[in-house]
Amino acid sequence: MNARLRKRTNLLLAGLVLLDIVLSGTCLFFPKLWFQWFHGAPYVDPQALLRRTGAVWAAFTLLQLIALFRWQKYPHWLVLIAGVRLTEIFSDWIYLALCSTITCFGRAALLISPPANLIFGLILLKTWERVAGTASAPR
Repeated sequence: MNARLRKRTNLLLAGLVLLDIVLSGTCLFFPKLWFQWFHGAPYVDPQALLRRTGAVWAAFTLLQLIALFRWQKYPHWLVLIAGVRLTEIFSDWIYLALCSTITCFGRAALLISPPANLIFGLILLKTWERVAGTASAPR
């Protein structure tokens, strides 16, 4: 495996870990701040769905952290993380379409997130193909 591919993949995984630390931490521990940044509105979430989302992102963080340290020996971790990222390709646009108020920051973040997750997922799958030696397999 070439050093450039290893470095790029490690940077991507580390960046995703950092992103999901911020997302999950904000949702779980500072939900009022989340509502302020994304909705410019008071925190009202009687069913704790925001914190539930934070817990999901905490799981993403853990899986991505494990993958960061294990993917070179066990490349299948890249496929797992691609799947994690691809699970999010519809949720933010649904959220954006249905929420009652949104800030400019919230709108931008929710618009960018699905295509970014799609790209990250595809990059990880392509990297797995290269590392696992399946790039020449029939499709």
